[in-house]
Amino acid sequence: MTNKVEKTSRRKFLLAAGAAAGATAVTAPNVVKAQGPVSMRWQSTWPSKDIFHEYAIDFAKKVNDMTGGDLKIEVLPAGAVVPAFQLLDAVSKGVLDGGHGVLVYHYGKQNALALWGSGPGYAMDANMLLSWHKYGGGKELLDEIFKSIGANVVSFPYGPMPTQPLGWFKKPVTKVDDFKGLKFRTVGISIDVFSGLGAAVNALPGGEIVAAMDRGLIEAAEFNNASSDRALGFADVSKIYMLQSYHQNAEQFEISFNKTKYDALPAKMRAIIENAVEAASQDMSWKAIDRYSQDYVDLQTKDKVRVYKTPDAVLKRQLEIFDEVAKKYAANNPLFKKIVESQLAFAKRATQWENDTIVSRKMAYDHYFGPNAKAPI
Repeated sequence: MTNKVEKTSRRKFLLAAGAAAGATAVTAPNVVKAQGPVSMRWQSTWPSKDIFHEYAIDFAKKVNDMTGGDLKIEVLPAGAVVPAFQLLDAVSKGVLDGGHGVLVYHYGKQNALALWGSGPGYAMDANMLLSWHKYGGGKELLDEIFKSIGANVVSFPYGPMPTQPLGWFKKPVTKVDDFKGLKFRTVGISIDVFSGLGAAVNALPGGEIVAAMDRGLIEAAEFNNASSDRALGFADVSKIYMLQSYHQNAEQFEISFNKTKYDALPAKMRAIIENAVEAASQDMSWKAIDRYSQDYVDLQTKDKVRVYKTPDAVLKRQLEIFDEVAKKYAANNPLFKKIVESQLAFAKRATQWENDTIVSRKMAYDHYFGPNAKAPI
């Protein structure tokens, strides 16, 4: 009798356990489904017609696709929620979940942020500066900056920009003295550089520059590249385009998240975001080469823009002024000094390696496309 009772009890236990397991199997997916996708509202610091806003959308699409829709980022253009220069505060406070811009736009919070791209990069290009950021200590220093200003953000510098033009002018720049009294637009530590050249500087977001030139509020301006400059309408207010400058020789974009919201994401989703940043960085570089080169041709052929190289005397003076400015800031800002020393140490070996290793592409260009070039096939 005891065995019969025990067997009956075991059967009831197993049946109950099986029923519980079945209930779990049925209800667990419903719990996950009920949570739904994570939605984020972003803003870029660029007008919707600018290729930079397109880069922001490109990144969002990569994340949306890679997460299978579990994370959905919506990107709004500059001014949709806050003005471009207020993006950091909006993301930090959670007014926005994230954003796409440049670190130099936060220059007013901490001038050391300008060292991510607003300057000569100590002979590095933007891709090399990103190498310093990831492998040379830059990431840790950027985290230190954000902590020092109480910014509740997670920041991902990405998207190396080619050397930016000196800008758009009413007449060609032929000497340093041409900047004396010139009403000029720029941002970040470049404000100090062009002020040192003698210009009267006005910092404006990208979407406001052309209108300011048209109204005579400024006489000349720099922004970024042939595609952005063409889309924003610079050729409508100026026909003189000065190329090559040290004021922003190594800049990159910034993808930022509200730290509280980012930290709450599953580890797998954060890993996808980090890898999407690097994928978008490379894709942006490829797209830039294609689009910038075509718009560079169109500016000259369709918009009748005249292109000039910045005189070496102006370039040399930019370097000298930048060093003066950096020395002044380093004396009063230990974090600024720490970042400069870190960049210099990395740049010395990286640029020596580059200069010793990379063959001259100018020679190859002249061989294939110069005045005495012969058809290779």
